[in-house]
Amino acid sequence: MTNAPRTRTPRRPVGDDRYKWTALTNTTAAVFMSALDGSIVLIALPAIFRGVHLDPLAPGNIAYLLWMIMGYRLVQAVLVVTVGRLGDMYGRVRIYNSGFAVFTFASILLSFDPFDGGHGAMWLIAWRVVQAVGGSMLTANSAAILTDAFPEEQRGFALGINQVAALGGMFIGLVAGGLLSAWDWRAVFWVNVPVGVFFTLWAYRTLRETVRRDGGRIDWWGNITFAVGLSATLIAITAGLQPYDGHTMGWTNPLVDVLIAGGLLLLAAFVVIENRVSAPMIQLSLFRQRAFTFGNLAGLAISIGRGGMQFVLIIWLQGIWLPLHGYHYSDTPLWAGIFMLPLTAGFLAAGPVSGYLSDRLGSRGLATGGALLFGASFLGLMSLPIDFGYPVFAVLIALNGIASGMFASPNSSSIMGSVPARSRGVASGMRATFQNSGTAVSIGVFFSLMIAGLARSLPHTLTAGLQQQGVPAHVAAQVAGLPPVSSLFAAQLGVNPIQHLLQPTGALTHLTATQQQTLTGSEFFPTLISGPFHSGLVIVFAFGATLALLAAIASLLRGTGTRPTARTPAPREAATGDALARPEK
Repeated sequence: MTNAPRTRTPRRPVGDDRYKWTALTNTTAAVFMSALDGSIVLIALPAIFRGVHLDPLAPGNIAYLLWMIMGYRLVQAVLVVTVGRLGDMYGRVRIYNSGFAVFTFASILLSFDPFDGGHGAMWLIAWRVVQAVGGSMLTANSAAILTDAFPEEQRGFALGINQVAALGGMFIGLVAGGLLSAWDWRAVFWVNVPVGVFFTLWAYRTLRETVRRDGGRIDWWGNITFAVGLSATLIAITAGLQPYDGHTMGWTNPLVDVLIAGGLLLLAAFVVIENRVSAPMIQLSLFRQRAFTFGNLAGLAISIGRGGMQFVLIIWLQGIWLPLHGYHYSDTPLWAGIFMLPLTAGFLAAGPVSGYLSDRLGSRGLATGGALLFGASFLGLMSLPIDFGYPVFAVLIALNGIASGMFASPNSSSIMGSVPARSRGVASGMRATFQNSGTAVSIGVFFSLMIAGLARSLPHTLTAGLQQQGVPAHVAAQVAGLPPVSSLFAAQLGVNPIQHLLQPTGALTHLTATQQQTLTGSEFFPTLISGPFHSGLVIVFAFGATLALLAAIASLLRGTGTRPTARTPAPREAATGDALARPEK
């Protein structure tokens, strides 16, 4: 049988024009909801900790806080490739629809936490893990469903809208978390329920398989080595942020070293296994495509920079800038989200436009330019004083959002357009793994750099500042001994650590009214921490700029043939792609 040459617009059944917009609407809602839930908890953590009666500065509770943030990202990073492969085998729509149901069910149970204290935190962490499983099923298959539904000349636009929804949900969650948690902390989970129920039912009724399933078997050894290896590595990064044996961080903890070494060995074994099995979990042959390989490497670098920057900016605003400008600690989480709106606006403006332009101009130039602008915004932020003028800050974060939008849509289009139709599910999962792993790693990398910067001068600065206000030397040394990671999380949680730590000692009652007012006011701790914090900021933003430069180089190396409509496949690939694109009779 002779296949007709591939044309610019593949042959599609009548009604597909309407179907593609249905697929776009549903998948956009899915990735938005999944991303929203990744960040909405970040801002709502103060209300959640109060709701389950947890002291955020108690040493043992740092782990709960870290896992509330990291657990969701870790599960998504580990599972997206597996569920993407399951989508190729058993149907992308089937796995996607099941993910919506799992995500919604977990959201319901999260809002009915029956416990207090540590048990209440464990309930939330456990169901967040289940929720992340559903989110992985959604994100791993949404890009593949869109790539199947849209013709090549519109694919960049569709993927751009999807990416804008994903990252837009991440930033909108920062504001929504503050608003909803001001009413009730459970509301941050309630908001998912009506949306999840509606779109779950709509997905089951309207979405359909448009590409033939390839069947096959599960690569059990590949799945086990990948999941355990990546989990061990990310768990080690999380543990490395926690104090250990008198050290400010846990990188000297033997357990951390064992987890990192074991995780990397298992990931190396995974690569060996994938080269030997007949039905691998991932197709390493996809890395022979320059656009796929360098697009994912560029995406990983940008993801690390973007994820770390988000946490650093929240801490900067909540812990220092907002208190210095008269905002009460309990109000800083909400206002931090509001003051970061230019970042979201920049991304929302640039994402769809860059996706539209990538369909006509190609991905390479837009993605590379976006990465360079991303790095330039880091250099601009690095030059700001701690007590900055907001208009300049707003312009810089808006440029950062525009840069992320310029990069994300063309880069996703380039990656997904470089693989054959039968591999789009696993390719989408691999792309999401790079992105989610980057976000998880970024927390460990950026926090480690920040904590290292704080540890050099913060204890001495705090001790001297407390003694100047009449606090006894032994009490001042005790308070100053608070691990820097606790100070960072206190700022993130909207807690005044000085008042919180001095009250149990009784030292405040022996001070004058003026001294008490100074110590418990909104300016004392931010003023003390500003110098050490700025030293850490310079290191963090310099590292972010370096990552952006590496992303730009990787983006250039993807080659010039990344414009989907200009791609000329080999005859055998064209035949396979056309055959797979036809609907089953």
